[in-house]
Amino acid sequence: MDFSFSEEQVAFRDAVRVLLDAVAGPDRVRAAWAGGPGWDAVLWRRLADMGVLGLLAPPGAGGLGLSELDLILVLEESGRAALPGPLVEHAAVAIPLLAGAGCDGLVAEAAAGGKTVTFSDRATRVGWAAEADAAVVLDGGRARLLHRADVSVISTLACVDGSRRDAAVAWTGGELLAGVDVALALDRAALGAAAQLCGLAARLVELTVAYVTERRQFGVPIGSYQAVKHHLADALLALEHARPTVYRAAWSVARDLPTRARDVSTAKAMAGDAAGVAARVALQCHGAIGYTWESDLHLWMKRVWVLERAWGDSAAHRARVADALLGAQAGGNGASAAARLIP
Repeated sequence: MDFSFSEEQVAFRDAVRVLLDAVAGPDRVRAAWAGGPGWDAVLWRRLADMGVLGLLAPPGAGGLGLSELDLILVLEESGRAALPGPLVEHAAVAIPLLAGAGCDGLVAEAAAGGKTVTFSDRATRVGWAAEADAAVVLDGGRARLLHRADVSVISTLACVDGSRRDAAVAWTGGELLAGVDVALALDRAALGAAAQLCGLAARLVELTVAYVTERRQFGVPIGSYQAVKHHLADALLALEHARPTVYRAAWSVARDLPTRARDVSTAKAMAGDAAGVAARVALQCHGAIGYTWESDLHLWMKRVWVLERAWGDSAAHRARVADALLGAQAGGNGASAAARLIP
């Protein structure tokens, strides 16, 4: 049986990588850190033109009508580029959620890049609330659609990743969405974060290999030392173990399998751990320069630290896996983890 991605899926991923390598370099991430827009509007439109934003939208709403299996490699590339902006919230969560709720007009605008929609599991704290045109928030276990006029930003919230835009908000009105599977929306968010964590880990390994090949001590590259090789091998091994779980979770979400929640939690826990290892190894191998603002390394490390905890940290997801596998034998931890992940 062949478990590999199709030629079309790989080609689409490669096309997105070429675009991001050309126009979404570290300077764009630094611009977001410096207080510029949370994402590049021109790049956002180009992603829409390629079909990335509307990949999960139905063809009748201007989308490609594809599945999470087609999107997962693209999300991994967005992590590799540390791409600022609510790509997971917009393309992986809000668009399919709104399509299921019958909001075809908004879905069409979002798929075309005309409007940006974010998603939050807390109605009082919304990422990119000040810059998105609309937000889908979970309110008492239900999904509510808020347009920009419905939301007022009380304060921006500090984040270790300065390119993110989290805000405390108040809102009035809004529209309750019918027929929304809240658990599925949260699983899609966790899956998207897991894919981005894999991309971040891969980029951290790439950056570190390049650095230790170039940096010399005692007349030889530091990458020639066995201890450095072992550190990098550990990071790469963790990533290679995490990736298949993320791809399996994408299959489970796309096919709505009974094991979906377990598979997503396995992927999020393992991807978070792999990216955490890659960040630690990268910092160790770079040495003191890795702490400096001038180095690009911190842009990827800090994104890892945020996404490790987004949509449930590794401990919560492991508890949910234990609950799925062991049921009552898992005790209260698994049940409480599930309650945290699925309001």
